[in-house]
Amino acid sequence: MKLLHIDSSVLGDDSVSRSLSAEIVAKLKALHPSIDIVYRDLASDVVDHLSIGHIAARYGAPVEEKGLLGDIAKGEEYLAELADADIIVIGAPMYNFSVSSQLKVWIDRIVVAGRTFKYSETGEVQTLLPAAKKIFIASTRGSAYASGSPYAAFEHHESYLKGVFAFLGLHDVTIVRAEGLAYGPDARSAAISQARGEISAISA
Repeated sequence: MKLLHIDSSVLGDDSVSRSLSAEIVAKLKALHPSIDIVYRDLASDVVDHLSIGHIAARYGAPVEEKGLLGDIAKGEEYLAELADADIIVIGAPMYNFSVSSQLKVWIDRIVVAGRTFKYSETGEVQTLLPAAKKIFIASTRGSAYASGSPYAAFEHHESYLKGVFAFLGLHDVTIVRAEGLAYGPDARSAAISQARGEISAISA
């Protein structure tokens, strides 16, 4: 069994999403002691945003841009890691109502027509990934955006991630959320405590 652990916060040791994603991985490791873990820190191990050079290379054009070959190779590693993983754990803080740009870059490298999905002749999306993957998302937010919140309409974070994975045929998604982290020390502590309780309840 293989687990892909991804962090995307730029806050380093001060990141709540990093702390929670690590706790999720520790819980899963306790449940599956022989699990093989691959770790990606998208904030420190940075790849470039997609460029015309990336797209041209994908369609067979010669690579002339300096450094592009190595960057493309890292994108291939992302694809291989995703395909091989039985479980994916993602630390995903909300930045300006959506995911971090670092996580978006990873998404742009793994949502690839002909590699992770394809369109049928009638326009139907068909996944090219094994569907039996479990995904755990450590979601952190400064404010509250859940249904019923006055800011719910600004939520393009968890819904975006769930949409991306559903598009790829991956529907087994568990979200561990800590929100309202910017509301003060008591609210922050309560949100983290609640998230840790959800992590402790993970059973598979």
